[in-house]
Amino acid sequence: MPRPPSPTGCFRFRFESNHLSQTNHCAHSHVLCAISSWPWGKPMTNAATEAVQVRSLEKSFGEWPVLWDLDLSVPWGQTLVLFGANGAGKTTLLRILATHMRADYGSVAVAGHNLRTRPQEARRRIGVVGHRSLLYDDLTCRENLVYYGRLFGLKDHGSRVDDVLEKVRLSSRADHRVRTLSNGMQKRAAIARAILHEPDVLLLDEPEAGLDRESVSILGTLLAEWTDTGRSVVMTTHDLDLGLDWGHRAGVLRGGKVNFPDSGSTDSGSNTGASGIRQAVADALETER
Repeated sequence: MPRPPSPTGCFRFRFESNHLSQTNHCAHSHVLCAISSWPWGKPMTNAATEAVQVRSLEKSFGEWPVLWDLDLSVPWGQTLVLFGANGAGKTTLLRILATHMRADYGSVAVAGHNLRTRPQEARRRIGVVGHRSLLYDDLTCRENLVYYGRLFGLKDHGSRVDDVLEKVRLSSRADHRVRTLSNGMQKRAAIARAILHEPDVLLLDEPEAGLDRESVSILGTLLAEWTDTGRSVVMTTHDLDLGLDWGHRAGVLRGGKVNFPDSGSTDSGSNTGASGIRQAVADALETER
């Protein structure tokens, strides 16, 4: 199909990021197809050269282009943190990566699986945390995870549930109904759901939102362990300090593309040092105001 017209004044850089609004239909479609797992702590191996590959991605809503000719790659064992103003397209990008939305144009592959031709295979390798927990309020944490474990087809879902509850420090609340938990604990339970089947790629939309300091620390440790095993993370955040602390690379979504300020160009492989990256990202975000 023909491409929509290029957005006026679009920066010819690279850009990417936004919030993840998921419907129950999309979430259950994702879960029902996610039936594979990797042993926790064992380095993940995959024939794909990169965890995420996006080429010439375009997505419009009506006549309004949100993502335009966007290129992106995420190596194995790295966390890519995406910044950007509200409405920049961060959520749209994450929803496309999660197979909850189809792009108008371009190619997207996650863990070596093309999302257009092999979406079910890709879903098995993806874990998603958005602004909704996708947990059942009247079930306990354990009951929710056992339910999802069965949907994932996990043979040892009982022991796996215990493992992830320990990972997010909710073992003492395992048999409490979700509705009785604080917002931060509910978010930690949602993270446990997302990592239950040990996916290769985690997609996190502002995962720190609603978390207290202890929970943020728990999540930071979990993500570091995650990438140490060779898995990858793509996350969005508005917290500059936290994002730069957790991420191996930082991108700013603007004008439908992802700019990598750490390189000063479209080459995302260089690194100008922590202070230089921080200032470059801050400057890029300032131009959005």
